[in-house]
Amino acid sequence: MEQPARDVAAAALQRAQDLVLYAFSLIGVDYKFGGSTPDSGLDCSGLVRYVFQEVTGVTLPRTAQELSRLGKKVDPRDLKPGDLVFFNTRRFAFSHVGIFLGDGRFIHAPSRGREVEIVAFDGPYWKRRFDGARRLVGVLPSLVPTAAAQAFVPVIPAQDAEEPELPSR
Repeated sequence: MEQPARDVAAAALQRAQDLVLYAFSLIGVDYKFGGSTPDSGLDCSGLVRYVFQEVTGVTLPRTAQELSRLGKKVDPRDLKPGDLVFFNTRRFAFSHVGIFLGDGRFIHAPSRGREVEIVAFDGPYWKRRFDGARRLVGVLPSLVPTAAAQAFVPVIPAQDAEEPELPSR
């Protein structure tokens, strides 16, 4: 059973790396409030949503607040590439979101008149406004690699079927 678990972990890591690499390709895209494509411009949640849709095929909710309810809460000391980081930039919690890249940096679509950029996670502005982080890759059922579904989903027998024989360890 160890091999499938390693395969699942490797697949999740690859998916997170793919998210980060794709996000890099969007550096320099114009910010647009409500924007959801690089052609029209992207806002913070539009950037996250677009990256996840293109890389994983999963359609995420539209706003930073909605995104903040997904996945698993992550301690800032345990952040991994692909995790979402949330901030209070508009006088309400979870009003801004970015994608953690690793090495203490994240990518985001900042504000009107600016472009998608990479910034330091522990900069004074961001540190004061940090609201939390969430991990989606490997946690949301639709973002768990296929091998995980095979390894961890129990088979529930029909009521009139015989009890299945459990494999011995």
